[in-house]
Amino acid sequence: MLSDLLVSMRSPAKRIQALLAVAALLLNAAPAFAQNTAQTVWRMTTEYPENNISGIGLTTFAGRVTARTNGFVTVTNAFDNQLKISSVEMPRAALDGRITGGDAFAGALSGLDPVLGLSTLPFLVQSVDIAHAANVRARPLYEKALAARGLKLLYLTIWPATGLWSDRALAGAEDLPKLNLRAYDANSSEMMKAAGANAQFLPMDKALAGLKDHQLNAFLTSGDGGAGRKLWDFLPYFTAINYAMPVSIAFVRNEAFDALPEPMQREVLAAAAETERSQFALLANRTSENYARMRDNGVKIAEPAPPSLVAALRNVATGTIATWEAQAGADATAIVEWAKQQ
Repeated sequence: MLSDLLVSMRSPAKRIQALLAVAALLLNAAPAFAQNTAQTVWRMTTEYPENNISGIGLTTFAGRVTARTNGFVTVTNAFDNQLKISSVEMPRAALDGRITGGDAFAGALSGLDPVLGLSTLPFLVQSVDIAHAANVRARPLYEKALAARGLKLLYLTIWPATGLWSDRALAGAEDLPKLNLRAYDANSSEMMKAAGANAQFLPMDKALAGLKDHQLNAFLTSGDGGAGRKLWDFLPYFTAINYAMPVSIAFVRNEAFDALPEPMQREVLAAAAETERSQFALLANRTSENYARMRDNGVKIAEPAPPSLVAALRNVATGTIATWEAQAGADATAIVEWAKQQ
């Protein structure tokens, strides 16, 4: 067709018509051309399964980013620690270029900055609404802590309340010394030790290996984390101690975000905000859905937890919080003190 147009350009009138036709062809081809130009691909990861709340968040974010940027930015996700990068390792992996970013359990990042361990402080928040309000207050501190290390916060995911999975029913405080327990961050490890358990902070993959090798007989995690990992195969008891409602944080390397054209940056942030709202909406029914799935798989759920067990844990929780406050600074401490009054 183009050759015919060039032949027709021998006369002035037809030359003008031909040029207009060529221009129309180019305009019509522009959308297809734009879609075939070099795209930005972000590689993100989580150490949790795709059906876990963390995995759902990454899937949602990827879909919204593709839609909002019309495919200019795409996200490829790796789930279930496929890349062998745990939460604590994700910031370094992002800065090294092995990944663009990921969704990391916030407590595991507290070694970067104590404020990132705020959401895992024991017995500080006991409801979805308080957890949400506390994290709205804490978000600027999270952003600052990540930005200081070359990372851009995208969205937060609030998890269902943490409980104790175990291989036996827990009758009270006297059962704590019988537990070889996987804790999910440094604070929970120290607190559980103070309460009498043999606890250690382990990434999920190492914890699962320890469970299968019978080195562990208890996990501190939510119904969401446990159900996603099918912990009921080894730990058929769940005690709803409502330890905390922790968050995971999705982030990317600043360099990757800054490389985007400004309109694309706005769309990515809009997709992240939509994802955060969607993740929060999941919490309304998430616990009941998890409990139903757990019961269907033979898990015996103790709710409420034995009073002496909760009392023993709360007794040592105050020391854990005080130690954290001494490290975290005035702005973070103010959030904790606000939460205590709710």
